[in-house]
Amino acid sequence: MVAPAMKLTDVKKKIGKKEIIKGLTFEIKKGEVFGFLGPNGAGKTTTIRMMVGLMSLSSGEILIQGKSIQSNFKEAIREVGGIVENPEMYPFMTGWQNLKHFANMIPGIKDERIKEVIQLVGLEKAINEKAGRYSLGMRQRLGIAQALLHKPSILILDEPTNGLDPAGIREIRQYIRALAEKENVSVIVSSHLLSEIELMCDRIGVIKNGELIAIQEVKDESQPSEQLSQIKLTVEPLEAAVTLLSEKGYSAQTQNESLLVEIKRDMIPTMLKDLLENEILVYEVQTVKTTLEDKFFDLIGENVIE
Repeated sequence: MVAPAMKLTDVKKKIGKKEIIKGLTFEIKKGEVFGFLGPNGAGKTTTIRMMVGLMSLSSGEILIQGKSIQSNFKEAIREVGGIVENPEMYPFMTGWQNLKHFANMIPGIKDERIKEVIQLVGLEKAINEKAGRYSLGMRQRLGIAQALLHKPSILILDEPTNGLDPAGIREIRQYIRALAEKENVSVIVSSHLLSEIELMCDRIGVIKNGELIAIQEVKDESQPSEQLSQIKLTVEPLEAAVTLLSEKGYSAQTQNESLLVEIKRDMIPTMLKDLLENEILVYEVQTVKTTLEDKFFDLIGENVIE
């Protein structure tokens, strides 16, 4: 079994008498993009601060590549790179000079490595321009390049697409996916944009009131026969179909001129047979796709997100 890139075990945080984080236990796999979501005050930012050693743990353990953030901080934190919202660069320096400045703070980083990260984030053409002239998207890319200089195995990005236009958001998403797939870097992403998390991430963890309430695969293509599906039907006559399905124990309701049915996948053929045998015409059948936003609000039971 492959060891996780990061592992949290029963992590708790108390401030005074108040327990902010209540026993978080989960893993970040190597080479995955992990979305970290939660409503306001859920403890997401506190957890990220503990991950990078900016806040101490009250109890529990965080291991980064098997190294404890508490007892072996220097070794553990070498595995981590990160940017928070808009990375601040020296505007009077070029992109290259900014990266060179940061590289000088870390032993062993040569110009070859700087060139590698520049190519990785697609800044070759703009790297000799002053950072003050960069667009927000270019500054985000330069920030990611800076965070990657020391070859971290984990990259933590807090709101990496904040303030970007749609083209910039797409660019950053593509770079994040490339990092995970080509460089085998584990990326932890927090974001307001649930649609972007859905496109970007392999898994999501949802935190509420300091507790992890769910970890879900985002791109789960499997459809087990026992799993409930929501089916949208166009039928005629509509009311007769509702009455029939209710009598047979199906969960059915009307939506505009259509019929919504919650049903196990392997029961769909039987349901359609029941309709047709009772002279109800079926014109269209489609599975209603549940978005990440739907799943998120189902889990947290509220409509305020961080």
